[in-house]
Amino acid sequence: MWTKIDADISQVTGEKFENQNRRSLSGGCINQGYAVSSGERTYFVKLNQAELIAMFEAEALGLQEMRQSNSIRVPKPICWGTADNFSYIVLEWLEMNQGNSKSWSEMGRKLAAMHQTTSSQGMGWKINNTIGSTPQINTWTQDWAEFYTQHRLLYQFKLAIRRGGNFPQQEKLLAAIPKLLSHQPQPSLVHGDLWGGNAGCTVSEPVIFDPATYFGDREVDIAMTELFGGFPAAFYHGYNEVFPLDAGYEQRKTIYNLYHILNHFNLFGGGYASQANRMIEEILRF
Repeated sequence: MWTKIDADISQVTGEKFENQNRRSLSGGCINQGYAVSSGERTYFVKLNQAELIAMFEAEALGLQEMRQSNSIRVPKPICWGTADNFSYIVLEWLEMNQGNSKSWSEMGRKLAAMHQTTSSQGMGWKINNTIGSTPQINTWTQDWAEFYTQHRLLYQFKLAIRRGGNFPQQEKLLAAIPKLLSHQPQPSLVHGDLWGGNAGCTVSEPVIFDPATYFGDREVDIAMTELFGGFPAAFYHGYNEVFPLDAGYEQRKTIYNLYHILNHFNLFGGGYASQANRMIEEILRF
């Protein structure tokens, strides 16, 4: 397998690569991660089952889409494919750190610039992708409330009920979404899975990675940054300097984060169903 990956890197880059040092990396719960180095060059490699290659293909296309926005730094996808029983994606290696106030402010500004990349096709994306390992449906839809109801919340509810979840006020919530999301946002290029584990800084600039890319309400990204502890305050100051959030965001963010909590229930089970029901009750009080 590793010989095939080395050959793929060599062919794509035009420079012979033979990994002489390979180390496993911790942190991911979906894929296996490795740093592979020839001594002169290092790459980041993610592995999963061979039948999940579409997940890596979509990740590569999402990273390319974000790179083409000429806004915020993302890792360059080098190559992807299958070898033996594995699928893989090879990415540019970036040395990451926690950053400082200046770099997080810059991240906010650059994300705001990316969010100003729009699509004339409406809400969605050219292919379906994944959120974690859960399929994410991106069928082009003109109306944001319809897109979010059908392809985000309803899809996750169906999976969650199959898993044994019980959501007594599901139908009432879904019926309320058109009114709650009536603000008509522009279709913005979004990362789609922007929690703290998918953002960081190099010595020179902020970076985001592991996307679940699509065109939607930009607030979905900002909402998720607040879900698991929040980004540093400098990030939000930087973002609002460039692209201030619209009125009503404080209510809508709970609707947007419900999607991720339902997905966490579908991925991990546990108490996420109870958390989702509490969020639904909060939303219905708006």
